[in-house]
Amino acid sequence: MTKSRTGRFPASLDAVAPGARAGAGATLRPQRPLAEAARDQRQQTTPTGLGLDGTAVRSRMVDRLRADGVVCEPVLQAMAAVPRHRFVDSALANQAYEDTSLPIGLGQTISKPSVVARMLEWCFLGETARARGHLGQVLEIGTGCGYQAAVLAALSRHVVSIERLGPLHQLARSHLSTLGVHPVRLIHGDGMRGHAPGGPYDTIVAAAGGEDLPPAWLEQLALGGRLVAPALAADGRSQVLVIVDRRADGWQRTVGETVQFVPLKSGIA
Repeated sequence: MTKSRTGRFPASLDAVAPGARAGAGATLRPQRPLAEAARDQRQQTTPTGLGLDGTAVRSRMVDRLRADGVVCEPVLQAMAAVPRHRFVDSALANQAYEDTSLPIGLGQTISKPSVVARMLEWCFLGETARARGHLGQVLEIGTGCGYQAAVLAALSRHVVSIERLGPLHQLARSHLSTLGVHPVRLIHGDGMRGHAPGGPYDTIVAAAGGEDLPPAWLEQLALGGRLVAPALAADGRSQVLVIVDRRADGWQRTVGETVQFVPLKSGIA
């Protein structure tokens, strides 16, 4: 896994030495007069996050993805438009545009930008997406914090996203609502069962991997549609991306890159 390069972005105010906040040569001491402490407080600058809310850091992230071989412009443009730092804890915001996964709670992570980009690029290589120029009706398995759902919304006609963990489902709902992302329908449910009422789906993408692909996903994939998900490799130890295209004569399966995702689980919690 690529290590985070935290030096790429400006340090947060909390990383500045206390003396530097209060002025040259100043030292904060518990016994200092209250008037001096109040003066120091007025001199401090409150972080605004404007550096991350701008487009420059996202553009640099996209430039790195392009240099690493991602060539699908719709995917790159969508990732340039979505503020990834708004989907992680504020303490981790300065790492949001590095190529690293970050914890989002409950033992789950937000996927690395490079993994999101490659999976969605695989989706765009499908027959339906190439013909229409978008991913059509999408089913996402594993909403997590909602980041990939936001990227998918920029690439699709409609997104149905399922999350089995209630707190993450609510977290994603809050993130997407705050940012005004649509059209996305969030469902708290068992992702292994898919969501038949919203199908068939032109694109199915999963952010968790099991031993193999659940039959429900294959059944809910539209003719000409494409499914991209992690699954157990032939060696029985590692995970690989599995790409499935539904043809008139059945399902065609292709194996992609080696990946490492959280385990696919059934039920809701």
